[in-house]
Amino acid sequence: MITMTDLEVSMVRLDPMRVASVRVEGEAPEVEALARLRSWAEPKGLLQDSRTHPVFGFNNPSPTPDKREYGYEFWIRVDPGVESDAEVKVKNFDGGLFAHTTCKLSGDPHGSVVEVWHKLVEWVEQSRYKWRSTHELEGLRDPFASEADVVLDLYLPVEE
Repeated sequence: MITMTDLEVSMVRLDPMRVASVRVEGEAPEVEALARLRSWAEPKGLLQDSRTHPVFGFNNPSPTPDKREYGYEFWIRVDPGVESDAEVKVKNFDGGLFAHTTCKLSGDPHGSVVEVWHKLVEWVEQSRYKWRSTHELEGLRDPFASEADVVLDLYLPVEE
């Protein structure tokens, strides 16, 4: 565990995985995207074991100052036999090395999720690592948590 900018950061390697993807665009697309993912994944039992079937999300496309709407995409790890259907698209994620920290959606001592992301970027800029071009991920520890109890694992893709 390395500390810079008063943020605890660890380096983690995410394995390549096959993921089911749900994406929504709007002014607050995270809630609807999660609801769609849950309605697809819950009947299949995929939300019962977050180690086997972790849930990740990210902006897609990211918010911009001139536009209120943006996109949010959720992924859940799935087994090789799962195929795309009307509800989800199945994709392959290459994995890789990530700078990782944790934050609460609300009430985090390090600030808002956006502020914690900025601190994680600052940490990487001060480290021996370089930000690499792929998705920044927000790991959702409990897809059933109330908004007040949501804990996110933030993953910033890096290389040495």
